[in-house]
Amino acid sequence: MDPQIEKLLKLPNRQKMALFIAILAFEGIALYWGLFLPKQKELADLQGRLEGLRSEVQDKTRIANNLPKLKREYQQLQKDLESALTELPNQKEIPSLLTAITDAGKNSGLDFLLFRPKPEVPKEFYAEVPVDISISGSFYSVANFFNDVGALPRIVNIANVSFADIKSTGGRTTVRVNCLATTFRFIDKKETSDDKKKK
Repeated sequence: MDPQIEKLLKLPNRQKMALFIAILAFEGIALYWGLFLPKQKELADLQGRLEGLRSEVQDKTRIANNLPKLKREYQQLQKDLESALTELPNQKEIPSLLTAITDAGKNSGLDFLLFRPKPEVPKEFYAEVPVDISISGSFYSVANFFNDVGALPRIVNIANVSFADIKSTGGRTTVRVNCLATTFRFIDKKETSDDKKKK
């Protein structure tokens, strides 16, 4: 027999027990550091990924459950956009819109002293079309005109309203009103690309 093993066998029981416990402790520590700890770290990583995947599945499930609602909202937004674009005439419709404004004034019993379109002011996807207007008539006619312009199917803003030459003739009070009527027109993609080419 090996002399080293014989030496160990001859040791007192306490030393044998201590040696046995030391060997077990060393193996336990080696197993803990060599196998258990890496597996524990791998398990924590996998649990983190699993939680991330669960969260992603919940988000996608929520989106999938809301898909019909989101489609309806998208379709409604499309309709709203189409409706809004009808309120922004294109270049061809501007003369007819300006004619509608003058017709509204004449139908209200007003006299046009000035109707001068100013240069357009281009914005991102639309352009402002300002018109200097000077009209003469009764307060009631002016109020009707503003009301009729507000009822037009296109957007027309009236600003910078000033009253002048208030006169009373034969029991009828007339007033001259100066204002700025601004309408808007849609700039189509072709126009924007043409403008970029010019620049």
